[in-house]
Amino acid sequence: MISLAHYLTVAAILFTIGVLGIFLNRRNVILMLMAIELILLAVNINLVAFSAYLGDLSGQVLAMFVLTVAAAEAAIGLAILVIFFRRKGSIAVDAATRMHG
Repeated sequence: MISLAHYLTVAAILFTIGVLGIFLNRRNVILMLMAIELILLAVNINLVAFSAYLGDLSGQVLAMFVLTVAAAEAAIGLAILVIFFRRKGSIAVDAATRMHG
């Protein structure tokens, strides 16, 4: 039987991988977006696990809102990356810091 502790352990591992992905990777923007998605996935696992454990649906409803925000973030982030790549020819974070008005 899978208990609440198992779900929390998986969520903690995913959250740690996401945070390490952001801090250790400062060059590739796509990998940074993927790390943010891992963090949001870990939050969703926690929300659904606690919702099922407590027998309350509000955590699952909130998880659906988090999924909506994650989808919007991915769509807008990739659109910005496509435009940035067309202008600069690279998606390196270093090139983005040199942009001025």
